[in-house]
Amino acid sequence: MLKKIFSYLTPITIYKSKSSISKSIEVTWINGELVIDSENTNYSYGSLQRILRIGLLKIGFNTIQTMEDVLVLGVAGGSVIKTLVDEIKCQGKIIGVEIDPYIVEIANSYFQLNEIPNLEIHIQDAFEFVLRNKESYNLIIIDVFEDLQMPTFLFESFFINHTASLLKKNGFILFNTMILNEAENIRNKNFIENFNNSNFKINSIPRIERHNELILIQKLI
Repeated sequence: MLKKIFSYLTPITIYKSKSSISKSIEVTWINGELVIDSENTNYSYGSLQRILRIGLLKIGFNTIQTMEDVLVLGVAGGSVIKTLVDEIKCQGKIIGVEIDPYIVEIANSYFQLNEIPNLEIHIQDAFEFVLRNKESYNLIIIDVFEDLQMPTFLFESFFINHTASLLKKNGFILFNTMILNEAENIRNKNFIENFNNSNFKINSIPRIERHNELILIQKLI
């Protein structure tokens, strides 16, 4: 409790380690809030949780409460899952996919992710999971990063079209992206233009926390 109080004056790191996949990982008290950071950015909770919450609000908490199946690609510390369960009261089955088993251990230790009864975690690459999966979902959240970088496969039509094929009718994809330069800004614009067709409704919520842009896709048929 003292660390939480003093964190309003200065950040207090309580755990620091390295992972072969996620590189540097820190668990820190900041302004009374426990967060997970990678070397250069917030990894879970903190600003990331606020960013994804905006996208979930856009969909509508009441809508999400009735969803039966949710897929989260990129669990990290599980902040968006905690929002779904603790704040939105989502009762449906949540499937989380995370490539780094070490970060899941940290999430279990510091945020009790393993105590969520309707959550099932798969330690697997998101690309492989999507291509092999045959289930369908009301909501798919894509939040896959390598520190400040986003894997290029996320923006390839093969991957995103296959991901969209897993949506139920009127289902949503909430895609968290980061824009650090003009090339990445053009990348997002091209993605939105190429994906915009009569089968889907697509919107963007730009410049959240300066560098993040949320892309929201709804399947209409």
